Amino acid sequence: MGASHALGYTKIPGFKVVGFVVAKNVDRAKKLAADLKLSIPIYTDYYKAMAEQKPDVVSINTLVDTHAPYSIHAMRQGCHIFMEKPIAKTVAEAEEVVKVARETRRKLVIGYILRVHPAWKKFTELARTLGKPLIMRMNLNQQSFGHEWEVHKSFIANMPPLVDCGVHYVDVMCQMTRSKPKIVQGMAARVSDEIGPNEENYGALQVVFEDKSVGWYEVGWGPMMSKVAFFVKDVIGPKGCVSIDKDISNVDPSDVSKHTTVDSIIVHSSATDAKGMPVKKDEVVRITDEPDHNELCRREQEYLHRAIVDDIDLSDHMDDAVNSLKICFAAVDSYRTGRAIHL
Repeated sequence: MGASHALGYTKIPGFKVVGFVVAKNVDRAKKLAADLKLSIPIYTDYYKAMAEQKPDVVSINTLVDTHAPYSIHAMRQGCHIFMEKPIAKTVAEAEEVVKVARETRRKLVIGYILRVHPAWKKFTELARTLGKPLIMRMNLNQQSFGHEWEVHKSFIANMPPLVDCGVHYVDVMCQMTRSKPKIVQGMAARVSDEIGPNEENYGALQVVFEDKSVGWYEVGWGPMMSKVAFFVKDVIGPKGCVSIDKDISNVDPSDVSKHTTVDSIIVHSSATDAKGMPVKKDEVVRITDEPDHNELCRREQEYLHRAIVDDIDLSDHMDDAVNSLKICFAAVDSYRTGRAIHL
């Protein structure tokens, strides 16, 4: 993600990249800088980089345990922040990050990449026309091998998949309902001996909102996962349903660039005639603007630039980031305690 965002910054006139910070792989960072034609220093010490470069903006694409300390330090130094999701490792940390953003009046944009995707924006817009309550069904199971499985295992050691990946889709649910979550239930399974004894590489959650809408999300990572259960994005309401249609027959689930692509959106109406038969044919909505992964990252940074220059109010954006994290962590709490969590 850091590499994709770095590429995005170089394509936006309002930004100038002045340095990279990496945990270990300096040679990889040097190659990236060379590929992007950047003559910049490479640091392994974040705080030293901050002191020497005194940037206006910090883009945080590190593992989640650094998100809160890095962003809070930067905002208190006067920096605006782009930060990959999730916003923090705990709800308390997330609330503190947002509190500091408000206190310092710095812009804080969280990397909910689906918010800048034309097809997902349309999907959310159409879901809001279906009436209430909504039934929202979403999953993203990734069959991963080799390097991708190693990456997934490192993610699992840092954050349950239900949180790491789930915040994206729970955020979409929150946008669709614009209602507060009420009850969360979660379940999980450890279906690999290659992860820690207290870690899970499969999880599912159910959330009930105050407007009686319900959401379901499922995620699984690893070489044992089924391609059949790779991609479900479906919303049902009293007036019909809206579904993302995607041909997954030749899709590699480990290819991150394919996680957001949309072939078309199918809109189905529940309207019937006097005999109880459908009166409308299903409508197929095709989205011609289908940005790839790097282009979506660029659009996220364009939004950050507009937020800074035009002083966009990001209150809802930040609150949504905390809310989606709260729901996902409640699901983890649920499966670890064996009880439903009332928010």
